[in-house]
Amino acid sequence: MLGAGALGALAACSTGGQEPTPPTPAAPPSGTSSGKVDWGRLRRSVRGELARPGGATYDQVRLLENPRYDGERPLAVLSVADAEDVATGIRFAQDHDLPVAIRSGGHSYPGWSGGGSPRALVLDCRPLSGVTLDGATATIGAGTALASVYDTLGSGGRAIAGGSCATVAVGGLTLGGGVGVLTRAMGLSCDAVTSMQVVTADGKVRTAGADEEPDLYWALRGGGGGHLGVVTSFDFTTSAAPTLDTVYLQWPISAAPDVLAAWQDWAPDADPRLWSTLKALGGQQHAGGPILLLSGTWTGPGDAFDRQLSGLLDHVPSPSTRSTQTRSYLEAMLSYAGCGSIPIDRCNTGPGGSLDRESFGATSHVAYDALSSAGIGDLLDQVQGAQSSGLKEAGISIDALGGKVRDLAPDATAFVHRRALATVQYTATFPSGTADAADAYAHGFRAAMLPHWGNHAYVNYADPTIDDAQAAYFGANADRLAQARTTYDPDGFFTQPQDF
Repeated sequence: MLGAGALGALAACSTGGQEPTPPTPAAPPSGTSSGKVDWGRLRRSVRGELARPGGATYDQVRLLENPRYDGERPLAVLSVADAEDVATGIRFAQDHDLPVAIRSGGHSYPGWSGGGSPRALVLDCRPLSGVTLDGATATIGAGTALASVYDTLGSGGRAIAGGSCATVAVGGLTLGGGVGVLTRAMGLSCDAVTSMQVVTADGKVRTAGADEEPDLYWALRGGGGGHLGVVTSFDFTTSAAPTLDTVYLQWPISAAPDVLAAWQDWAPDADPRLWSTLKALGGQQHAGGPILLLSGTWTGPGDAFDRQLSGLLDHVPSPSTRSTQTRSYLEAMLSYAGCGSIPIDRCNTGPGGSLDRESFGATSHVAYDALSSAGIGDLLDQVQGAQSSGLKEAGISIDALGGKVRDLAPDATAFVHRRALATVQYTATFPSGTADAADAYAHGFRAAMLPHWGNHAYVNYADPTIDDAQAAYFGANADRLAQARTTYDPDGFFTQPQDF
């Protein structure tokens, strides 16, 4: 996922999005005549750790990456040690008629992995954090944070495409497709997956690949998490780690009409080795007025970088800030993640970590059409509105697609938006208090852009207020996803909202 760190702002390095309902009072789960659950039985049956309210670790392991959900109080959190623990947890939940919430990294925009609404047993995959390299194949646990992925792969001279947020886990990123700073050069994260280990609703541990469980393999590459099973590990085909040329550009907001018009014509059709994101940001952090900034990566020959950038810069006002660097894949990805000067074991928000959690609200679009001048005007009106919103920082991030993403047909994987120009995030961070203002801003921004970009959206930036979410996220692939759900979870055990 894309997000904060060196890309310049917007705290949404996340994979999901909704305001929670208030936590419900503790109540006995249904499904047993006595109303009691034998949690001791589950604790004795797993290798991982089970945390219950009042336990020493509960108040830490229940937390998500977005502090707005700190009130979520699940029935229990099972920090799984392996796929068999997941299977045991699923069978236990079924025996006791308990809902489950599935967590890979804890970045769900709506807080669905918090397990508090309704109160649920959380199957927490964050301990599944190993990365091993065997030639060009990387086997990566679903809970592995991206900072650790980049550290291990980059140190071994290998690479995969992924986002810029240090604490996002591979599981959430990949199941929704996986956009990031090398998307145009290498494809989506899910495009490099050759197989997955997944525990389905029947408690079976399966391997899904092109020749084994092919329908499940298709659905789990872009169909989103929480619907079909619990993925515990991925096999990726890696690429040789490239040298990256990176650029940071900034303009005053007065240049935005020209820059937005030129960028949307240039970025999605530029050389596939060039990716960029364009952000327009306002709020309390920008007391002098909103700003416009661009971050980009280039994986081609260094002496061609300026020529590639000229496709934009020759048609827009000169930026007020321009900074370029040449770095290794490892150096660049850790820098994007905000961890360039932080030891990898502290590149997290947990105890002893050096990163901070930040409260935000967010939603998304997927843009298929270039904006008219009227559309650009509506966009900039919303950015200007951030100045009087009381929000810490709010605005829009537009991330170029095209390149290798378009090499596959829209039905080749469950990720349907192969022909789109860009993914779009509307994000609002807030310093304290409730999320109402942040949600109102993000949803209002999306509503203002509906006439221009329609209802398409990215499942990794989930938003429960989106109408006809299945069509928005999955388009023509929704029917095939529904059939996969019928095959692998016929009784509807998994209850992720916005199901297909």
